[in-house]
Order: sequence, then C-alpha cells, then structure tokens
Amino acid sequence: MSIRRLPEHLVNRIAAGEVVERPASALKELIENAIDAGASRVAISLGNGGIGRIEVIDDGCGMAPEEMALALERHATSKLPGDDIDQVETLGFRGEALPSIASVARLRIESRVRGKDGWSRTVDNGAVVAEGPAALPPGTRILVEDLFARVPARRKFMRSDRSEYAACVDVVKRLAMARPDIGFTLEHDGRRTLSVQPGEDRPARVAALTDRALAENSVAIDFERGRARLGGVAGLPTFNRGIADHQFLFVNGRPVKDRLLIGAVRGAYQDMLARDRHPVVALFIDLPGEEVDVNVHPAKTEVRFRDPALIRGLIIGGLRHALDAAGHRSAQRPQEVAWQAAPAA
Repeated sequence: MSIRRLPEHLVNRIAAGEVVERPASALKELIENAIDAGASRVAISLGNGGIGRIEVIDDGCGMAPEEMALALERHATSKLPGDDIDQVETLGFRGEALPSIASVARLRIESRVRGKDGWSRTVDNGAVVAEGPAALPPGTRILVEDLFARVPARRKFMRSDRSEYAACVDVVKRLAMARPDIGFTLEHDGRRTLSVQPGEDRPARVAALTDRALAENSVAIDFERGRARLGGVAGLPTFNRGIADHQFLFVNGRPVKDRLLIGAVRGAYQDMLARDRHPVVALFIDLPGEEVDVNVHPAKTEVRFRDPALIRGLIIGGLRHALDAAGHRSAQRPQEVAWQAAPAA
C-alpha cells in the first residue's frame, strides 16, 4: 500500500474529531472567539441540545470579507501576531475551530466591522455554497446547523438532547464565570434559560451561576506564592455537595479541567469534609504565560505547569489560609439539585 497525501476535506474531518467532540465543544470554541473579539455581550441560542442548531451572536470587532475567508482555513488566526506561543493571552490561538466545525456541519458566518458593510459566507460540510452582503449590527453572528449530519459514525454517539444541552450549559457557565465583565444570555428551543448582565463583580457572578446562597456561605480567596496568584471564592466546609459539579477552575482566565488542580482542592478540604462530600469552589490562578503550557490538547481544557508543586501548594495554602481566617460559621447546605438550567420541553 503506497503512502498518499490526504485530501483537504478529509484532513479537516480528522481534525474536527479532536476539536469538535460534541455540540458543547463547538459552542465553547464559538464563545471563545466572541470573547477574543472584544465582545461586551454574547447571545447564545440552541436547538435540540445544540445538535440541530447553535447560534452565537456578539458585538465584538467583526471581520472583513477577506478575513472571514481566511478564518475558515486551518491554522489561520489573528491571535498570534508573533511566533511566541508561550505568550498567548487569548482563549483561542490554534486556528482550527471554524474550519473543523465547517467540515462536519452547515456553518454560516455573518460579520460586520464598525463603519463598514457586513458580509456573509456559508460552508456546508467543507464546501463554500454561498457568500454575499449581509445586514447586521457591528459584530459577528455564527449559525451552526445539523452537526455531524453527514458523519453518522459520530452522530450515533451523541447523547440525548437533554444531556447535550446540559453539557452546553456547563460550557456557557464556565466561560461566563471567567468573564464577569461580559453579559451572556442563553436560549434553548426558544426559551430563555440563562441571563447575566455585564459588569458584575466576580463573587456575584459566581453566585449567580452556581447557588445564590454561596455569597453568604463562602470566603474570598486572595493568595500569592512566587509569581503565581490565586483568587476566587471557596465555599465553607459546611456548604458542600454530594457530587463535585460545583468546582470551577481557571488558569489565566481559561476554564480548565486538570487533575492536579482537582486533587489540590480535595487535599485542602480533606480534613474538613467526609469522603463522599465535595466543596463548592471557583478558583482563578494567574501566572506568567511561560509558566504554563496551554497547547496540550486541541480542546485547550488541559494545561501543564512548569512547577506543579508550586501550583498545588498555592491552592492548598490559599484555601486553608482563607478558611482558617473565616473561623467557624453556621451555614446552610446548598440544595441538592442539578445546577444546570432545566432544558425546555
């Protein structure tokens, strides 16, 4: 069997398998693009749990027609002006999301730079099928329809609409928590299920997206060790849950799911909670870009630290310092209900 170069459409579908695992993966990439575009408000609309329809509208900087065409090519990005990937400050930087999504769905982009005319381009499973002028306010609107409709091997592994919707809600809440300066709305099948206003402070945004009672049953975190800083809020040990669904971890503003961080949180509370109980925390780690590698996986939810011991000590030390300073306070337990908004009927 001879070696051959794979055709571009097949390359994009292979890449899409890593970047776009499910509707929530595509939604995450689109919201991150909106945030990186400088949006102050992001409106999200889903249909059938995101399987049938994902729409993201922002009021960011927008794209000119030539930039829009380039954005749909693999490894084309505006977020790395130089070659130093260690200094990346945006959520996105790989230039893979839009072409990956467009290779496994019908994707329509409409965008307008302030003071100029709008433009649209439609790509259907990798093929450009339409483009032309578009009327819209400054910003960008992206519509994704029929995700994986022509990739039955992937489509059959999708879960129920309810499960896929819950995963989408999780993505929206984590990104909204990371950026309390931005307003977010979410609709599912025509029903508004989430709304937070721009300009909130961090504790208020965290409480709004988790449990309103958290504000009176938590302590603020502000702790430094070396060049790393830990901020956020931590629930009192008496304010705990039976499942670890209220643990939100961020590194340089990026939502992450990292075993080191989760283990450090568990270590900080191990003498205060029963083994089957879990704390409620939203922790934000800030450190120089060269101290953390965010280019571990195309999904960008995993990170590697240059000094893992420092980060573990930062979390354990910061949490215990804040909890010790708070002393003992009576507090109610959060309601044992799923924190995701109930999907529309």
